[in-house]
Amino acid sequence: MHIRTRFAPSPTGFMHVGNLRTALYEYLTAKHEGGTFVLRIEDTDQERYVEGATDVIYKTLELAGITHDEGPDIGGEYGPYVQSERKGLYKPYAEQLVKEGKAYYCFCSKERLDELRKNAPEGSVIGYDRHCRNLSPEEVEEKLKAGIPYVIRQKMPLDGESTYHDLVYGDITIKNDELDDQILIKADGFPTYNFANVIDDHTMGITHVVRGSEYLSSTPKYNALYEAFGWDIPTYIHLPLINGKSVDEEGNVTISKLSKRHGSTGFFDLVNEGFLPKAIINYIALLGWCPAGEFENREIFTMDELIKAFDINDISKSPSVFDYDKLEWMNGEYIKAMGSDEFLENAKPSYDKLGINEDNYELLEEILKPRITRFTEIEGKLSFLKEFGDFDLSLFEHKKSKSTVETSIDALESVIPVLEEASWQRDELNDKIKALAEAKQVKNSVIMWPVRIAAAGVAVTPGGCSEVLILLGKEESLRRIKIGLNRLKGN
Repeated sequence: MHIRTRFAPSPTGFMHVGNLRTALYEYLTAKHEGGTFVLRIEDTDQERYVEGATDVIYKTLELAGITHDEGPDIGGEYGPYVQSERKGLYKPYAEQLVKEGKAYYCFCSKERLDELRKNAPEGSVIGYDRHCRNLSPEEVEEKLKAGIPYVIRQKMPLDGESTYHDLVYGDITIKNDELDDQILIKADGFPTYNFANVIDDHTMGITHVVRGSEYLSSTPKYNALYEAFGWDIPTYIHLPLINGKSVDEEGNVTISKLSKRHGSTGFFDLVNEGFLPKAIINYIALLGWCPAGEFENREIFTMDELIKAFDINDISKSPSVFDYDKLEWMNGEYIKAMGSDEFLENAKPSYDKLGINEDNYELLEEILKPRITRFTEIEGKLSFLKEFGDFDLSLFEHKKSKSTVETSIDALESVIPVLEEASWQRDELNDKIKALAEAKQVKNSVIMWPVRIAAAGVAVTPGGCSEVLILLGKEESLRRIKIGLNRLKGN
């Protein structure tokens, strides 16, 4: 069998990580077997349509490295790939079911349906009461001629059970009396999501349907349509929920469905926070899927490696937890593995904002790579280059470095003439400061700590004393060190 999967998002504004994982698993399911991955835009719900949302879908898939073989932008033999452009396709199928006695016209008004719900027993879930299911042909014809608005509903089985098999959850059984006579064509002529979904999947030759576990209970409705038309039912792969973790002030952990209260849940939100698309995809791939065989216990994958390793039989039915700390760690691993050109490409926007000279790019790569997990951290870590003020003088006191206010005054007074004569190369600065410490018979840190504090004005910097001096340059470093010395002396 040639596997064909599809990603069929609705253009509603942004790409949730759950939707992105679905797209990824559909892509990997197809590509692992040399199959075809299709992009289809499901825009039949016009009330939820957001202008520009389709472009967000394209940009997300492109950045994520998920390449479709067929779709609205590139075409294919099963197009069009936008549901609103396929509108004329759906009603004839619904009319076919009406003629075969498997569906019917429903003329119930919105007011009548609202009254049904209003009068339902408290706590009960009321579906349609099938009021129009057994109208006579004469009654139907009369209402159609009168122009009464209608929907087309499917005749669902009234008793017994429906069972289907899912590759993740096994056999699922639903009682048929729980299935409503679902609407196929709405009063505005547009198909419902369920109906269009089935028609499109069949006519596009989709063999494997990958979607969230929230569709487990409604899948019998889809299958009822396949059976009504006599079509083959696709292979189902329902994915477990993605949960989020909350920790209250007392340290109690609560696990619940991932939402914005847990943090960013949109792909571009995560990207804007500094997470790399490749790292996001790598992390999402592991939310519900556990590599086996030669890839067991491995966590870092390229897309090609994911395609090779992915096996739908290794998808877990247990909900996964989106761990932002784990994503941050993984992002850091991707940064550490970058080549110089890629690192600079990502870091340069921050460098430009800070006015950093390109002579320092190599040094910055060396000191930042091991210290950042996101490129958005760069401006904060290097803020001392632009910002310098009256910092707390207690920073000069550091027990481990054996630095006090008194030792700092002596260190700065001694180091200034040494630095004024230095050629401002990192090795030379290191050597001169160490030589000074040796001459004064103190630890290197007794000199280096106050020099770094005076120059940077902050307790923590990427790199040590010499690196800070190189980044600031000779003139600015000496200016700041002299200011620090004067402040220590009370001037």
